[in-house]
Parts: sequence; C-alpha cells; structure tokens
Amino acid sequence: MLYEFIATIAAAFGMAGLALVITHLSKLAGKRAPKWLIPLFAAIGIFGFQIHQEYNWYDQQVNQLPDGVTVVKTAESTEWFRPWSYVKPQILRFIAADTGNATAQINDPNIYLVNLYLFERRRSVQQIPQVIDCAAPARADYVIPAKDNKLTIDEHVKQTTMWRPLETDDPLFINICNKT
Repeated sequence: MLYEFIATIAAAFGMAGLALVITHLSKLAGKRAPKWLIPLFAAIGIFGFQIHQEYNWYDQQVNQLPDGVTVVKTAESTEWFRPWSYVKPQILRFIAADTGNATAQINDPNIYLVNLYLFERRRSVQQIPQVIDCAAPARADYVIPAKDNKLTIDEHVKQTTMWRPLETDDPLFINICNKT
C-alpha cells in the first residue's frame, strides 16, 4: 500500500510537470495558461492512476497465485461514488481455493480438506479451511482443533451440523471433486 501511495504521488507530480511545461510554452506563445491548469493535471494524474490500479488489481493478484491455487469466485462491484464502474464493473473481491493441496480423507475418499483464500482490495488475505463432501455435495467450515483437543477431520465431519449445500456446477465443487 505504501508503494501505491508513492506511485500515486509520482503520477500527480508527473501530470503537474506536464501542465507546467504547457504553462511555460503558452508564455512563449504570448498567452497565459489558466492558474488552475497545474492542480487539474495533478488531480487527473491521481484519479487516472487510482482507476488504473482498481481495474488491474485482480489480474495482478491472480498472476501472483502459486500453482495449484485457482480462483473459484469473483465479485464484481459498481458504486455510486465510482461512476466509471457502471460502464465496466470492477472486481474488488475474489475467492481462491488451494486445489493442488486438497487432501482426501483416508476413511472417506469423498471428503476433502481444502483451504479457501479470501482476497479483497486493500485488505489482507484471509484463509478459511473448508471440508468438502463430494457425495452430498456440501461444504462446512473446518474449525482447527486446539492443542489440547485431538479432534480429527473424520470426527469433525461426524460432529458438524453446519453443512451448507454445494451445487454441482459450483467452481469449488468442480475444482475439488472432479479433479483427476
């Protein structure tokens, strides 16, 4: 975030410098440029860079994902204070699943333990372990046992009552249960 702030300031100074050149060239031509030209160009630099970053954030994050981590859901957003998002909605949140490291349980090969990662612009990544039952199909949050508690994944599956249905066309189901 610090680098983005520095880059935003640099874009503002760069555009203001361009306006300064225009101001000096207009003096040489015998006309005076308006006084508000330099702040206007600085504002254009700031807004332009921020809009560029908002639209490229998703692609930058996806390109940094390691092998085996796939995007399973994206959330597009339009906001009234970002009128350009009505023309092209922005992806400000997405969910990625660590399908490469999903582990099937020994007692039931239809049950997988997988980590989901929640990405949101300007927030740190959250990791949520999920238990996926491919036979049901359903999913449940996996509560990591405390050091004193030796609850295995199989025992957790038997005890949990918070199963949520999972559609067979859901990308999470497809990436976990249909992998070869």
